[in-house]
Amino acid sequence: MVKPSIFVTRRWPEIVEHQLARDFNAVFNLGDKPLNASEFREAIKNFDAVLPTVTDKLGSEVFDVNKARTKILGNYGIGYSHICEASVQRLGVTVTNTPDILSECTADVAMTLMLMTSRRASEGEREVRAGAWTGWHPTHLIGTKVSGKTLGIVGFGRIGREVARRAHHGFGMKIIVQNCSPLCSKVLAEFDAIQAENLEELLPQCDFVSLHCSGDGKNRHLINAKRLGLMKPNAFLINTAQGKVIDERALVQALTFETIGGAGLDVFDGEPHIAPDLYHCDKLVMLPHLGSATREAREAMGFRVLDNLKDFFEGRDPRDRVI
Repeated sequence: MVKPSIFVTRRWPEIVEHQLARDFNAVFNLGDKPLNASEFREAIKNFDAVLPTVTDKLGSEVFDVNKARTKILGNYGIGYSHICEASVQRLGVTVTNTPDILSECTADVAMTLMLMTSRRASEGEREVRAGAWTGWHPTHLIGTKVSGKTLGIVGFGRIGREVARRAHHGFGMKIIVQNCSPLCSKVLAEFDAIQAENLEELLPQCDFVSLHCSGDGKNRHLINAKRLGLMKPNAFLINTAQGKVIDERALVQALTFETIGGAGLDVFDGEPHIAPDLYHCDKLVMLPHLGSATREAREAMGFRVLDNLKDFFEGRDPRDRVI
């Protein structure tokens, strides 16, 4: 029996690539560079499956083909807003994602950013590397305590709940959540949390605000100048969700004029390109999209894609089908 042909758009963990090569007629993007629309069109015309990542751009122009051979996009990641839903539906292409796997690791990075911003870790590390540190003294790089503070979590799905678990049970933080739908009392009680009706209610109460919501539709620039203005002047904004959730121009203004205490970003609007003004914000910690960057998570994501492909090509409905 002829194995289905698949095209993998970026390099994946070695152990996963070996398994893909054993189970399928696999072709890998050995150069590991993002594909352009023309290259994606060729892949869709010539392979039974294409395996994109969350940073690939699959707009409508990618699916402008006379005849698509591809029947499934096995997306490597949770989000799929980078894939034109109308186009794949028109072509009858199935789309799967990789939920459940990266929640803990992304929550770890959110906590890392919380600690780095409040304790001015990046500033201190830069000072040491530059050879500018003159030794301990009582007023040097004074930061903010995390334990016992109030944390607002925007979006209380799997990742948001893992952040709440670490913050409440590990750091004794008070948890306030804002979610697109009401949460049951049992879920809130696990973290002794309360649910705010909206951001306008949540933001003024919080010492830290951590974003874990989708960046789609109405959530684009959810955190804008007006809402940044509602935050405490010493509060910290953390984003491990999607870059487009924050109006970065408004964030630069807030950091420049010190209307908030600081921010930590693992994602950026238009990444890997970063708005130049962000580089000049001393009270900003920036990480290169490390949320799921552990060996355990990245391998598990790859194997989850592989499971979905096997289901699809063996005639079963993939468990992680999103389109």
